Amino acid sequence: MDQFTVHVGTALPLRRGNVDTDQIIPARFVPYFSPTGHGNGLFGDWRDDPAFPANLPQYQGATILVAGNEFATGSSRESAVWALQKSGLRAVIAVSFGDIFRENALMRGLLPVALPVDAVERLWELAEADPTTPVTVDLELRQVRFADRTESFQINEGARDRLLRGADTISDTLRHEADISAHERRRRPLLPTTKRSAA
Repeated sequence: MDQFTVHVGTALPLRRGNVDTDQIIPARFVPYFSPTGHGNGLFGDWRDDPAFPANLPQYQGATILVAGNEFATGSSRESAVWALQKSGLRAVIAVSFGDIFRENALMRGLLPVALPVDAVERLWELAEADPTTPVTVDLELRQVRFADRTESFQINEGARDRLLRGADTISDTLRHEADISAHERRRRPLLPTTKRSAA
């Protein structure tokens, strides 16, 4: 997993709330369980609209999605995270998130950042007025900085630590492999056994 410390990028404004995971990537784009090949399906049902922000040339290369409230509710579709990442996004800023999506995103290295409504609206305004406006997402200080504003955000400390190190939950567990092996060796003689009956 890629390390996340401080990211500076531009914003893709998505002035929509209650965007569920089926809108992020419709089911027809995810016929298999694999983290590859999902980028082209991002917001698939909305891409026919030439005015949809992700279609506009000024937002190509944006690395921070800015959405409304209740982003990525609905199913536990992990492909929603993969589609956002494969499209080059490193962070999603929204008013609130679906719980399962937030956990999936943190486990995969996509940073979900919840900010107040007025901060999200200001980010939309800035990105629409000047798409080159830099936005800094600073995980080390737990801050988002843009224009003349600094907004703090909350994050689970364990997830933050893993992102800062570029570690997932499996590699985190493997840090304790020696202790786990020692415990298993001590435990095995104590396990119950069964006797085979004679035929």
